Amino acid sequence: MFKPTKVQIVWSSGILAAVSLVLKKLIGYEPVTIIMMMAATAIAGAPIFKKALGALRYRIIGIDALVTIAVTGAVIIGEYWEAAAVTFLFILGDYLESRTIEKTRSSIRALMDLAPDSARVRRNGVETRIPPKEVVQGDLVIVKPGEKISVDGSIVEGSAYINQAAITGESIPVSRTKNETVFSGTLDESGYLAIRADRVGDDTTFARILNMVEEAQDKKAKAQKFLEKLSRWYTPTIILLSVVFFFITSDTRLALTLLVISCPGALVISTPVSIVAGIGNGAKHGVLIKGGEIMEKLGNVRAVAFDKTGTLTKGRPGVTRVKSYKTDGNELLRIAAIGESYSEHPLGKAIIAEAKKKLGAVVPPPENPRMIIGQGLAFFWKGKEYYIGSRKLFASEGIDISEHEKYLDSEEEKGQTAVIVGTSEGVYGIISIADTIRENAKMLVSDLRSQGIKNVVMLTGDNRRAAKAVADEVGLDVQYSELLPKDKVRVLKELGEKYGTVAMVGDGVNDAPALASADLGIAIGGAGTDVAMETADVVLMSADIGKLSYVVGLSRATSHNIKQNIVFALIVVVLLLAGVLAKTMNMSLGMLVHEGSVLLVIINAMRLMGYGRSKDRNTAERGI
Repeated sequence: MFKPTKVQIVWSSGILAAVSLVLKKLIGYEPVTIIMMMAATAIAGAPIFKKALGALRYRIIGIDALVTIAVTGAVIIGEYWEAAAVTFLFILGDYLESRTIEKTRSSIRALMDLAPDSARVRRNGVETRIPPKEVVQGDLVIVKPGEKISVDGSIVEGSAYINQAAITGESIPVSRTKNETVFSGTLDESGYLAIRADRVGDDTTFARILNMVEEAQDKKAKAQKFLEKLSRWYTPTIILLSVVFFFITSDTRLALTLLVISCPGALVISTPVSIVAGIGNGAKHGVLIKGGEIMEKLGNVRAVAFDKTGTLTKGRPGVTRVKSYKTDGNELLRIAAIGESYSEHPLGKAIIAEAKKKLGAVVPPPENPRMIIGQGLAFFWKGKEYYIGSRKLFASEGIDISEHEKYLDSEEEKGQTAVIVGTSEGVYGIISIADTIRENAKMLVSDLRSQGIKNVVMLTGDNRRAAKAVADEVGLDVQYSELLPKDKVRVLKELGEKYGTVAMVGDGVNDAPALASADLGIAIGGAGTDVAMETADVVLMSADIGKLSYVVGLSRATSHNIKQNIVFALIVVVLLLAGVLAKTMNMSLGMLVHEGSVLLVIINAMRLMGYGRSKDRNTAERGI
């Protein structure tokens, strides 16, 4: 059975309506003119009538029912041109709406298009291509340049530059080599990889991201829920008012026009179209926002609480300062790295990493190294014995460090760990080590304040000195230190009572209770982290903490966009109603204005798809 497409219906009804209008002007309402108008009405009206009847079966009276009643009434009273024009304009508007709404979903659709469509698996020494869903855990997946990775797994052979835009939103490729992790949906831009499949099918990070984005579109904002409830009562009320209006005025034409112009299309669509555009934009930039209600809450955040380790800081120690006395800084670093190459201590690894970064040379092993538990280590290098460690180590070896006490105290007051390097002759230098603050943390705090965040604090289990040092460096309002998980929950409650909506930002691993108890839980650097993806309301898939400013700005812009749409839709309804009462509005003109208002609402929402590309985002971010 032939079933015309929406495009075919629009074109055929449009041509018939145009021809009938020409005939009306030339020969008037002759039988051929009426036949053409009725044909246009039948073609364009059939899908409208069908949808109206289908909705009535579920006791729903919607926009289609209003148009059906109005068109039927127009035909009965002989207003054939009005019937043809209204049905054509409605079906044309419906087609244009569906096309433009598809564009608001383009970011989400583009994300879904990144899903790998095949996988090359090596089994029993033979490589075969299979669908990604047929890969099993433990399989060896082979990926060549230009191919998509189809599993989450660990590299067992090879190295490559991987484009992780599908996961983190960052388009700059990152280097990955043996024993490092890669994710499904990412692209191998150069290099050969053999990957052990750890997560496959629907369990991969990429599949779970797609699932969460799809679910997010179904989670409605409060404004959307309210408008949907309103529309259930609104439409029957309009029908009743039209009947009352007819009995009062005996003007059938006016009563039918009231039905047409009262269609709440723009009002009903005002919120969901903006939410979909906002969520799609976030997904494109590596940010998962789990629904319209979350987007709405983000727009109302007035206080933000950060975890310290792994959030404001990188979560791993790094060398922050090298103070040398009897040699230059590079030589001091080289000597310390030689000794620490014997150690597995995190502070030692930080020194070795800094030496490789500064000197670029492979560190040779020390001679006769010995660990001194709880104090440090001693080793020989080129016939001289060196010591690396704490004050206790140098005190136990009888080495005087009194002249360096003031400097050591000042470094420790900043939350640094001071590692002393020297010999029996004295101190050669002091290397300060701390959990390094993320590069853009300070700028982020400043950006959040400019976006209307009244209070930015830190909640940490670390000691007071370390917490204060980070808080002062970043520019926080308050720092709460030495907190247990239950203490963080308590502080969040107090902040909520004082400021309103509070967001908790953590790494999603040890902050689960705080993320769950806050009005909004935001996880930083959550790629592959189960707890982050499940517990948090918002997940920033990369470790770029600066994206928090972007997502707050996006939520502000989305909330502002929704308000614009709602106000515009209400103004159009009021103006149309005034036109009806003044008898200056007919059905076809009313339908044209109605469909135009719906399209303008959608086009306005589509502006959110471009959020983040503008150099000057301040205006949109403060659109509250």
